[in-house]
Amino acid sequence: MLRRSLLASGLAAGAGLTARPARAQPEPVDVLLVLAVDVSRSIDEDEARLQREGYRAAVSDPRVVEVIRRGMIGAIGLAYVEWAGVEYQRVVIPWTRIASQRDADLWAETLAEAPRVSLSWTSISGAIDFSRQVLREAPFEGTRRVIDVSGDGVNNSGRPAEHARDEAVAEGIVINGLPIVNDRPTFGRMPPIPLDRYFEQNVIGGPGAFMIVAEDFEAFGAAVRRKLLREIA
Repeated sequence: MLRRSLLASGLAAGAGLTARPARAQPEPVDVLLVLAVDVSRSIDEDEARLQREGYRAAVSDPRVVEVIRRGMIGAIGLAYVEWAGVEYQRVVIPWTRIASQRDADLWAETLAEAPRVSLSWTSISGAIDFSRQVLREAPFEGTRRVIDVSGDGVNNSGRPAEHARDEAVAEGIVINGLPIVNDRPTFGRMPPIPLDRYFEQNVIGGPGAFMIVAEDFEAFGAAVRRKLLREIA
């Protein structure tokens, strides 16, 4: 009698296990892209506005949307991160699947309404480390994983940027760069080497990694659009 009860319990448990619904597979996208944007104190209010407007205009540009739609899957996963010193990184817009002009326009509207915070120091290494974690938590399955780092200064907070870069590349992540070159010193000091050379040597990495230089904040929007077109295509 006891044996029959145990057998019945086992069958019931097995039936319960097989009846449990399968876990949903992550929705596929052509690329998982983290936009990691510098909001350190070296960027004033006007420059911050130009920077955000540049991203809004680029993501919602019909040419960018058309390239997204022409991909193998026809969609990308996009997360927007802001960062400053090693103690400050935050997700401003969480992972969003962009597959249409409406998706892109809604994303741009969301960025326009998001509050902005500015803090001191510049930790590119902190931005990369945080973006790696954001990629790990992505709800989509991407055929490529890319971190797009933009900023107007060299790493001056946290561990060296190249150490974070090398660890990300070892995980199969590509890091592209968008250095914003201007003639303003950061905290009263000019960078030890030209910013574009610093990004080339210490920030970008991985197969096909590249950077596009924005000559100043006024040129930022066009540089972002060119960069997105290349990253997505």
